[in-house]
Amino acid sequence: MSPPGQADGTDSLVRTLWTYLRPQGLAVTLMGLCLIAGSGLQLVGPQILARFIDTVAKGGAATPIDRLWVLAGLFMVATIVSQAIRTTGLYLSGRVGWGATNRLRRDLTAHCLSLDMAFHNANTPGGLIERVDGDVSALAGFFSQFVFQILGAVLLLAGILVLVLARSPMVGAVLALFAAAAFFILHKTRHLGVDLFKAERQIRSELAGFVEERLGGLDDIRANGGGGHVMRALEAINTRLTATGVRAIKIGQIYIVLISNIVFILGQCMTLALGAWLFLQGRASFGTIYLLMQYSAMLREPLEAIGAQAADLQRVMASLARLRALQALRPLVRGGADPAPAHAAAAVAFQGVSFAYDAASPVLRDVSFNLKAGATLGLLGRTGSGKTTLARLLCRLYDPVAGRISLDGRDIRGAALADLRGRIGVVTQDVQIFRASIRDNLTFFDPAMADARLIAVLRDLGLGDWLNRQPRGLDTLLAGGLSAGEAQLLAFARVFLKDPGLVILDEASSRLDPATERLVERAMAALFRSAQGGARRTAIVVAHRLETVARLDEIMIMQAGRIVEHGPRAQLAADPGSRFSGLLRSGIEEVLV
Repeated sequence: MSPPGQADGTDSLVRTLWTYLRPQGLAVTLMGLCLIAGSGLQLVGPQILARFIDTVAKGGAATPIDRLWVLAGLFMVATIVSQAIRTTGLYLSGRVGWGATNRLRRDLTAHCLSLDMAFHNANTPGGLIERVDGDVSALAGFFSQFVFQILGAVLLLAGILVLVLARSPMVGAVLALFAAAAFFILHKTRHLGVDLFKAERQIRSELAGFVEERLGGLDDIRANGGGGHVMRALEAINTRLTATGVRAIKIGQIYIVLISNIVFILGQCMTLALGAWLFLQGRASFGTIYLLMQYSAMLREPLEAIGAQAADLQRVMASLARLRALQALRPLVRGGADPAPAHAAAAVAFQGVSFAYDAASPVLRDVSFNLKAGATLGLLGRTGSGKTTLARLLCRLYDPVAGRISLDGRDIRGAALADLRGRIGVVTQDVQIFRASIRDNLTFFDPAMADARLIAVLRDLGLGDWLNRQPRGLDTLLAGGLSAGEAQLLAFARVFLKDPGLVILDEASSRLDPATERLVERAMAALFRSAQGGARRTAIVVAHRLETVARLDEIMIMQAGRIVEHGPRAQLAADPGSRFSGLLRSGIEEVLV
C-alpha cells in the first residue's frame, strides 16, 4: 500500500490530467492514435529486414531481385510513414501541452488575484511569477507527453516481447525477466528525488523574488553603494540552487543509469549468447538472429523512455505539490451576493472599527464616523496613524477585526467584491503605468470605451496639450518617461472614466512640486463632480499638506489609530482650540509626515 502522500500525489496527477486535457479531447485522441500507429510501425521494420536477410541467405546468388526490391520498398514505406506519424504526434503533443499549460497559468493567475493582500504582502511578485510560470512550465511535458510516452513505451515493450516470444520463447522469457527487473527498479526509485526537486523549485522562487526586488530598487542600490551586497547575496542563492539541483538530478538519474548500464547490457549479452546457441543448434536462421538482436536493442528505447519519464515525474510531483498548495489557499475576504448599487454618491459609515495587520500591532482602534453622500473629507495624521489602512478597509483589501463599515447603510461585506470596488475609485501616490498605449492605460485594456470620451476626459483634467504632443495620439506607447504629475493626472482620468460614487485619494499629491500639485488640485475638483448631472461624488482625501484639504467639507485628524478630531473644516478652522486650527496657525505641516 502506498503512503498517503504518494497516493495523494497520484490522485492529483490524475485530476490535473483530466481537468486540463479533457477540453482538448480531439487532439488528445489523435495523439493517442498516432502513438499506437507509430509503435506498430516500429515493430514492422525489423520483421521486413529479417525476411530480407533470410531471403538472401536461402537464395544466394539465385535470389529473385524483384522480391528483394519489394521488401526494400516496404521497408522504406514503413519508415517514411512511421516518421510522418511521429512528426504529427509531436506537433499534436506541442499543441496539447501549450493549451493545457496556458489554461493552468490563466487559472493560477486568476486565483492569485483573488487572494488577500496579506498573501501578496508575504510573497514577492517574482516568487509568484516563478510559481505561475516556472512550476507550470515544468508540467508542460507532463501534459503533452507523460501519459502517451509511458503508454507508447509500454505498447512497444509489450509488442517486442510478444514478437520475440513467438520467435523464441527462451529469448522472450529472458527479455521479459529483465523488463520486470527494470520496472521493479522504477517502482523503488520513483519518489527518491521529489523532495529535492521541490526544494529546487522553492529556491528558484526565492531567486526570482530576489532579482525582482533588487531591480525594483535599483536607484537606491546604486545611490547607496549596495551593488556588492546584492551580488554576494545573489551568489549565495545561486550556490544553494546549484547544490540542490545537482543532487536532485543525480537522484533523478538513478533509474536511467541502472537500466542503461546494468539491466540493458545484461539483456543484450544474454540475447546474443542465446542467439548464437540457437544458430549453432540449427534452430534459428540469420534473419531470426538479426530480429532477436534488433528487438533486444529496441527494448532499450521503451525502458529508457519510461526511465526518463520517471525522472520527469519527480519534477512534476514537486511542481504539482507547490501548485496544489497555492490552489488550496482561500481568500479571507470574500464577497457577498448583493447586487451592484448605482454609481451615485455614497454615504460612508464606520461603526466601532478596529483592525490589526498582526495581533501584536493594532492599527485602528474603535473608529467611528459618518460621511454624508456627496461630502468630501480630508484625513490628516502622522505616518502610521491609520489613514491608508482606513482607505484599504473601505475597498475590502482587508476586513476589520471588529466593527462594521457600510455604504448607504449597507454592510460592505454583503456586496460582491467586484461590485463594491467598481463603485470606489482609488488614486495613490504610486501610479502603475503599463507598457501599453495611452488608450489601454486609461481603459485597462477595455476596447469598448469610445476615443471621444477618452479625449474629452484628458482635456477636462488639463492633459489636452500633453495628448496633442504625443506622436500617435491615444495609440502612443507609454514605456516610461512620464513625469509624476502626468502619471497622477492619468490616474485621475482612469477614475473619471470609471465614474464611481466614492473617490479615495491616498496622498496622491505627496510627491509633486507645488506647480504640478495645483494642476492636480484642479483635476481633483473636476473629479469630485459626478458625470451624472454634475452632482458631487463622495470623496476621502488622505493628505499631508494643508493646501490639499483647503477646499474640502470636513477634516478628520487621526493619531495612533484613533480619531482625535473630526468636524466641518470651516468650523474647525474657526475654533482656536482645535488641532486643525493650530496647524493652520503654525503652518508646520511636517508634524503630519
